[in-house]
Order: sequence, then C-alpha cells, then structure tokens
Amino acid sequence: MTIKDAIQKLEHFCAYQERCHDEVVTKLYSLKMSPDETDLIIVKLIEDNFLNETRFACSFARGKHRIKHWGKIRIVNELKIRHISTANINLALKEISPDEYEATFNQLSQKCWENLIERNPVKKRKKFCDYLLRRGYESNLVYDKVKELEQLQ
Repeated sequence: MTIKDAIQKLEHFCAYQERCHDEVVTKLYSLKMSPDETDLIIVKLIEDNFLNETRFACSFARGKHRIKHWGKIRIVNELKIRHISTANINLALKEISPDEYEATFNQLSQKCWENLIERNPVKKRKKFCDYLLRRGYESNLVYDKVKELEQLQ
C-alpha cells in the first residue's frame, strides 16, 4: 500500500469517528506500514486536523459520561490506557458539568438501588457499592449515597 493510499484510508478512518494516536498507529501497523511511513502519515493527519488528541479526549469524556454513565475515575483510567496526556485529561473532565455529573450519579444510583433484589442488607450494600465503583464514581460519593438510601428505606 502506498503512503497516499494509507493517508486516504486513515482520513476516512479518522473522519468516521474521533481517534486517538494509539488507534491510528495500530491501524497503520495493521496496514503493514513502516515506522517512518507511520510518522509521516500521523504528521499529515495532525496538520490536516483529522487527528487531534484534545478533541478526542473531550469527545470521549462527554460520550462515555452521557451515554454509558461512567464516572470520572473510569474515564480518566480509560484515557490513560490510550496514552492521553494529563493536560488533555483535565480538559476533558471539564467537559462534564458538576450539575450534570451529580444528576447522572443520583439517577444511576437510585435506579441501581431500586433494581437490587437482595434481602440481606449487607449484601445489598456491597452489590450497590461495587456497581457504582466499577462505573468509576468516587468512593466518598458512593458511600454517602448508600447511607442516604439506607436511611430512606
């Protein structure tokens, strides 16, 4: 495959959905491009604004919070896995407003609490906390919420 063909293919790849550098590099290696060619192509994609790490991080954070209802801890960890810089991670977290974050957390925790069918209060508490911690919400929020919901019961 020529460099021109690879650039065209990756422009389409990046235009379809926001991509991070790691995804693009992986795609280039799957196309059997050499490291020098990979560097050239990535530079071209950045110059043409097809590849933008900040834009990717912000879009990722917004989408994962609004659609999958992930908490900040999970979003940060997933961005770190994709080798996104700390500065971009901090910018991405600012995309989630505190009011929206709180509303999503309250809605998700309420739904989880109501759907748990567990007679043993200790097991119910553990399942609830594990679920929200897996979703990436901060432990202090989760434990405060479980105390609040237990008192309402």
